[in-house]
Amino acid sequence: MSSETAPRVLTVGFDLDMTLIDSRPGIKATYEALAAETGAYIDADEAITRLGPPLDEELAYWFPEAEIPAMADRYREIYPTHAIAATPAMPGAREAIEAVQAIGGRAIVVTAKHEPNARLHLAHLGIEPDAVIGWLWAEAKAGALREYDAQIYVGDHVGDVRGARTAGALSVAVPTGPCPEPDLLAAGADVVLPDLTALPAWLAAYVEARGEGTSEPTADTAAQA
Repeated sequence: MSSETAPRVLTVGFDLDMTLIDSRPGIKATYEALAAETGAYIDADEAITRLGPPLDEELAYWFPEAEIPAMADRYREIYPTHAIAATPAMPGAREAIEAVQAIGGRAIVVTAKHEPNARLHLAHLGIEPDAVIGWLWAEAKAGALREYDAQIYVGDHVGDVRGARTAGALSVAVPTGPCPEPDLLAAGADVVLPDLTALPAWLAAYVEARGEGTSEPTADTAAQA
């Protein structure tokens, strides 16, 4: 039997909110619309300081427990109307995805957001990852990262760091969301970049340092090195 194994494609996962997109304006507008529709008090400015965890956790600040499932459904229904056009890409987001793909790697998005709305955001902004997986938060992201054999996961939240570490992936963090650099490092981030504009250069250096290009070396290529 040959000792040669199939090359391992470099796969990089990305979080969505506050990593690839600045979702604060759209989420704020959606909470304001939900408050106007229901008559409930929602401090939308406060809510957007806690982006990252699942929607139900934020709604628990503003609605009785019994009402949360219905309010979550309604929020997701009105979200496209209020949030998609209002939400810009984070600086360097498109270039970060394209940097992975330019070296033959796969770029995937793994997010806690409602997956159909995540896809709407990416399509609206012209960001084209190879896969989008929604409804996963923190450690739960590890399942998708393992399924796609992601070696790197990029996110802005300590929950993203925990997801990467649970999956055995390298945790690359950006302090562009609610978590500052010291918190990301304390959570176990392996690398903290200032923002995604720094990712293409970091990725090129990472690949060069490992001599792996877009895949890990096979037994034959390793023997020739």
